[in-house]
Order: sequence, then structure tokens, then C-alpha cells
Amino acid sequence: MSSETAGGTSNEKSAVERDGRVLRCRISTGRHGTLDGPAMQEVGAALEKLAGQDPADPDSVGAVLLHGDGDNFCTGGDVRAFAGAEDRYAYVHALADTFHALQRPLATAPVPTVAAVAGWAAGAGMSVVLACDIAVGGRSTRMRPAYPGIGFSPDGGMSWTLPRLVGMARARRILLTDEVLEADTLTELGLLASVVDDDAVAEEAAATAHRLAQGPTAALGQIRNLLAGTWEMSFAEQLDAESDSIATCAAGPEGAEGLAAFGEKRRPRFH
Repeated sequence: MSSETAGGTSNEKSAVERDGRVLRCRISTGRHGTLDGPAMQEVGAALEKLAGQDPADPDSVGAVLLHGDGDNFCTGGDVRAFAGAEDRYAYVHALADTFHALQRPLATAPVPTVAAVAGWAAGAGMSVVLACDIAVGGRSTRMRPAYPGIGFSPDGGMSWTLPRLVGMARARRILLTDEVLEADTLTELGLLASVVDDDAVAEEAAATAHRLAQGPTAALGQIRNLLAGTWEMSFAEQLDAESDSIATCAAGPEGAEGLAAFGEKRRPRFH
């Protein structure tokens, strides 16, 4: 949760908005992208609700887009609040728990998640990006663990996601040296799916989210589940899971539409 970690100030405007089938979630506030405590709770609650939705419902959410409202995606929270806490252990533990109440449903969302990574993603901001499926950045986008800089260890799942995304050796180097990662390196490591001009990040990320939201929502959710489970399963177990998943998709309305579209030589209309 830190480069400068949670707490933050909230805007009066809701942190969660619907944009067609895309759920837009703001996690930070201000020009510097301070992690917004009230927004964390609002976004976490909205993500929790996705678990019970019916993907066939025309009002269902098809993708999640996370963003900041300033020049930076998120630089963490308020370090001054840490320093001023009377019981620092209790204060930081409570903030981490609040942050994790957002990260858990983000990681297990039944729909694809996209991050619009303008400017800096440091500390908690980097943890959020690592938990998303697709991150769109700009040419000046930077990421940094930032926790060691204030004498902290990571939260938000960074110690779990980073080694799985870049390998243990690189994760050690990045975390222990508090490495600043430039856009080119982030692309090479796969932490950014695409890099565009800085002023096009929001538009490109939104377009990506809307494109995913018009896809086969149930099937994309099954893909996310298969990928998430691969670390705990043997190859044989993964094959069994794939058999169950593909059969479920084939028997559902999305499978029916996809097969019909293939036979009729047209694009499928899932929604």
C-alpha cells in the first residue's frame, strides 16, 4: 500500500461509474495520484458484487477499468499519516486490510480487468497494476515498488504477483533494490500490455475495456479461472479443468452464438 500509502482524501464524486458494460473504478485522487481510502472501500464493494452477476444479463458488467483522476495512476497513500499515527502497527495493519479488501475481488473478478496507467504506479499503485489482466501505459509511465524507500515491506499482493509475472530472480532484484521501471522495460517484462502517447492512455485503456466487455463474458471468466488455478494444479488436473470449462462454454448461450456466427460467416454478437 505504500510509496505513500492509504488513507487519502475522497472526492464527492463517486469512485465507481458505469460506462455501458464497463465498470469504471477510480482508486486515487489528486494530481499526484494519492491512494483514496474511501474510494478503496467503494471500489472493493463494487467488485465484490460482480461475483454474483449473471453474465447473460444485458445489464451485467463485462469488464472493469481502473484509473486515477490526475497525472498519475496511483503513487500510494499518505506517508505523513503513517508517521503521525499513535499506534503505527494498528494503523498500518488496518489500512493494509482495507486495501486487501479491494485486491481480493479484483484478482478474482469474473470479468477482465484493465488498468489505465498514466504517469506513476508506485507502491500500492504498482500492486493494483500487477493484479490486473491488462495494463495500458504511456511513454512516460513508470513503476516502482517504493516500499523499501520508507522502510516497509510490500502489501497488495506484490510479493505474490511480481515473481509469477517476471520470475523470482527479477522480482528479487526489483523489490530489494526498489528499482524504477521505465515504460520500455515494463513492456519487455510484460507488465504493460501496450504503450501509447501519454495523452492517449485513458482513451486506449477505455477502448480495450469496451472491446473486452463486448466479448464472451462467461468464457472470459472461465479463462481467468483457468489461468488463476494453473499454479496449484498438475498438468493432468489442468486438463480435467479445461474439459469441464470448454464443455460448459459450449453448452451455454455464448457458445451457441459463437458457433452460429461461425456457420453463418459473420462476427458473433455476444451482447
